[in-house]
Amino acid sequence: MSKVPAILAPTEQDIQQLLAAQSHIGTKNIEVKMSSYVWKRRNDGIHIINIGKTWEKLVFAARIIASIENPADVCVISARPYGQRAALKFAQYTGAQAIAGRFTPGTFTNYITRTFREPRLIIVTDPRTDHQPVKEASYVNIPVIAFCDTDSPLTHIDVAIPSNNKGKHAIGLGYYLLAREVLRLRGTITRTEPWSVMVDMFFYRDPEEAEKDAEVAAIADKPYGGADAAEWGVTAAEPAAGLQWEASGSGAAAVAALASAAAGGDGEWGNATESTDWV
Repeated sequence: MSKVPAILAPTEQDIQQLLAAQSHIGTKNIEVKMSSYVWKRRNDGIHIINIGKTWEKLVFAARIIASIENPADVCVISARPYGQRAALKFAQYTGAQAIAGRFTPGTFTNYITRTFREPRLIIVTDPRTDHQPVKEASYVNIPVIAFCDTDSPLTHIDVAIPSNNKGKHAIGLGYYLLAREVLRLRGTITRTEPWSVMVDMFFYRDPEEAEKDAEVAAIADKPYGGADAAEWGVTAAEPAAGLQWEASGSGAAAVAALASAAAGGDGEWGNATESTDWV
């Protein structure tokens, strides 16, 4: 971490988040140019990424993004489903443009297309999945920042951030830390106070799980667990005949009369005859 100034050094919580999201877990295959970012190889063949170099490249990429005057000149791209939500959230909080899903060929090179754009910088989630925008960026001299795993090709990649780009938590945390660092360098947020946005906002959510959560929340808001009262044997209380609670007090008099009759007619509960036939 000697290449990072003290003010930009990661906190213990940042390192713990990177480890918890498994950002350091690589693949069994390794690209030759990515070998400098690998710390060691486990007995099962999985390569472990150096977290210190991951943080260095995150800060370096954030400084490049923050140096661009117009945030809309930055384009973040993710064809991988796990990175689409993270790319959209990154664009929302930093003011960049987002292309989530399929990338239309010719977006950077063919000005006739409806989606033609001329960004000054692009960020991709996976150089292999997003190979089309990386190739087009090389044609028009657009710098490329990419999250690269141990097996990712580095062709036409200007800044490689070594990280696990296959797990939804690792991808979401990478974009979260990058967006937070960009906002700190711009002065939008301070380093002394934590960012109000939770990292969960950048994580991919399965549509089926989100739908189930919505159904559970809707059921919890209804009485009797969403079922009808009749299913639980609950009937609406009907007012007794002749018991109308008016201001005149006739309803109270009727209740007193009924209670007196139940007590034996003399109004004394202690004088009521006890029934001994309990069997």
